[in-house]
Amino acid sequence: LVGVTGTLGNALVIYVFCRSRALRSPSNLLVVNLAVADFLMSLTQSPVFFVASLHRHWPFGELACELYAFCGALFGIASMMTLTAIAVDRCLAVTRPLARLGGVSPGRVRLVLAGVWLYSLCWSLPPFFGWSAYVPEGLQTSCSWDYMSFSAAVRSYTVLLFTFVFFVPLGLIAGCYWAIFRAVRRAGREARWHLAKVALGVILLFIVSWSPYSVVALTATAGHAHLLTPYMNSIPAVIAKASAIHNPIIYAITHPKYR
Repeated sequence: LVGVTGTLGNALVIYVFCRSRALRSPSNLLVVNLAVADFLMSLTQSPVFFVASLHRHWPFGELACELYAFCGALFGIASMMTLTAIAVDRCLAVTRPLARLGGVSPGRVRLVLAGVWLYSLCWSLPPFFGWSAYVPEGLQTSCSWDYMSFSAAVRSYTVLLFTFVFFVPLGLIAGCYWAIFRAVRRAGREARWHLAKVALGVILLFIVSWSPYSVVALTATAGHAHLLTPYMNSIPAVIAKASAIHNPIIYAITHPKYR
């Protein structure tokens, strides 16, 4: 159900953007990129996980495990980085409207998107080259990077990954929305606040989805892997990847142009 909802919902967001000229603004390219990342996350993760769950083990071999985990990392990181870019874009739109009277240029947005995917790729590739590894996790029905081992390579990768892919972006997002909140309170720009609330809803749901996975991985990295059961490893992974369904639901319900 999660896979079907995520795939079809994000495909619908992409389709509506392509069909509607009113939505083809440079800023909305960020929204579409988010939908693309979530669509690919659902498409590459859910069907494979479903089949593996039926077998109650990983039946596809080592190479498929590595590719599955790589796709999950790449598209998950791309989502978080795109959410960060959306937060910065909304912040500038609300706090510096005069500087953006002409709007942000399509070329600049495309450059940002290229940076998002390059950054995501840089963090997704190292396990192929010995800095951590992609291995089966939890109930052995899915794969992720190895956060259970206590080696220096695994621990350093996990700590740096969460620092620069979760905590730093989270700090930027929180700072942007605090600035938006202050600006809206001073000026009373309700239309701008509605726009910000849509993006904020997506971001909060993303954080709620990925926080349990973060706690599990960092618990193992701190040397307490013995406290984690297979279910404690697997369930947060499912919750994290289910974040792909939130964005189309929020935009379909709250965004008048998408409706």
